[in-house]
Amino acid sequence: MADARAVDRTRSLFRPDTPSTLRADGVLDVRRPENGPTESRAAQRLMRFGPLATIYERAWRPLFRLWMGVSGPTVDVERTFAVRDLAIVDDGTRVVLDVACGPGNFTRFLAESLADAGRRDALVVGLDASEPMLARAARDTARTVRTDSTGSTDLADHVAYVLGDARELPFEDGSVDAVCCYAALYLVPEPMRVFAELVRVLRPGGRLAVMTTVRRGPAVVADAMATAVRPSGLTVFGADDFTDVLHRAGFEAVEQRIHGAAQFVTGRKR
Repeated sequence: MADARAVDRTRSLFRPDTPSTLRADGVLDVRRPENGPTESRAAQRLMRFGPLATIYERAWRPLFRLWMGVSGPTVDVERTFAVRDLAIVDDGTRVVLDVACGPGNFTRFLAESLADAGRRDALVVGLDASEPMLARAARDTARTVRTDSTGSTDLADHVAYVLGDARELPFEDGSVDAVCCYAALYLVPEPMRVFAELVRVLRPGGRLAVMTTVRRGPAVVADAMATAVRPSGLTVFGADDFTDVLHRAGFEAVEQRIHGAAQFVTGRKR
């Protein structure tokens, strides 16, 4: 279960009107009953399929590499990309938000990177809309202990998980130092609304990093592919969809890297 201090710190970041219930598994539930279920198509329903949480890292997640091609980065390399693009070990980052965190693999890696850098005051929050995913995330995190020259640290002391809708994040404006969303925006309903929420909760000077799909090749072929997968709930984004939003929002150091049909986008909020 998440440490009480991590839970309390996470709640302190919420908007005042946010309902929050601490579940038996240590996950903070901030769902609003009036919002109803968030899934509408096959891709969204699949994320709530309990057994997927068990095979996510070994089977489901590597499937995304098919979009990037054989020369694309592995999941391990993607994690190092996130740490680098967020600059979380270099700039005094204290609060990191991992949106659509699934079973918490990236969330834990971010927390471990901060612990390895001696950032024992850091908090990493994973948010997802899937109960099975977060239940797995909470269990795995509770069993993770880091040992270094200063002793042992329970990762749960620095990690909290939130069950909620990414289209309406519970956090105050400008309340987090870094926010990432890897391999998820192409699955969620209303992805550009989610992206706007990532921008909103990030503090001035904070960094954002996303990894998602991108249209490649001749326009006719790219449009046909995007149309073909849309009924399943998958979205294939235009090359400028996210960078344009960041530029309009006044972000600095905006960077886009493309591997096959996947894109990595990062930037710093002015």
